[in-house]
Amino acid sequence: MSDKLRLLLTGFGPFPGAPYNPTQPLVARLAQLRRPALDDVELSSHIFPVTYAAVDRQLPDVLAAQKPDALLMFGLAARTPYLRIETRARNAVTMLWPDAANTRSSKRGIAGHADAMTFGPHTARLLRAARLTGIDARASRDAGAYLCNYLSWRAIENVRAGGPRLAAFIHIPLLARSGAVRRKGAPRITLEELVDAGEAMLMEMVGLARKARNTPVS
Repeated sequence: MSDKLRLLLTGFGPFPGAPYNPTQPLVARLAQLRRPALDDVELSSHIFPVTYAAVDRQLPDVLAAQKPDALLMFGLAARTPYLRIETRARNAVTMLWPDAANTRSSKRGIAGHADAMTFGPHTARLLRAARLTGIDARASRDAGAYLCNYLSWRAIENVRAGGPRLAAFIHIPLLARSGAVRRKGAPRITLEELVDAGEAMLMEMVGLARKARNTPVS
């Protein structure tokens, strides 16, 4: 494994009600970024199937393989026309909506301890970075109770267990394939604008992860 700073980008595949998931092209574009500030950064990406079993199986595998310093995750929030920077994961799982494997959770919680776990104060830096690109971005305390929240919870668990130094989850709006928001009259956010905001947050995460790597553990 090289001494480069490593950042893992993740998105999700299609799921019931969302045959097209714009996190896939967004993550693909971000993983291909070439900037002088990224010369010492190794970007990798992973697309999760929208199933609880896939997250439980693939997240540990990809973290073990890539050993990222930071984890920047994206998910689709179909009913929200703006960017949501999640600040926490809730100990909640929906029992109503099946995942892409038609599996429903048999319990309402993820784990038997805290009601919620926070990503950390760095989410405010990501929010500011996104807003500086001109996109409508807002902080969120509710990542839902589906796979996005589930992945967020598992990611925070890994951070606390000595995995990536930082993790963050960003919800993006539903886009038409052309890059325009589907709902008529909704604020128009294009894929290009999402890529710009995603790059800004990625660069912020790189800076934060570099600082964390160079800070001795007390």
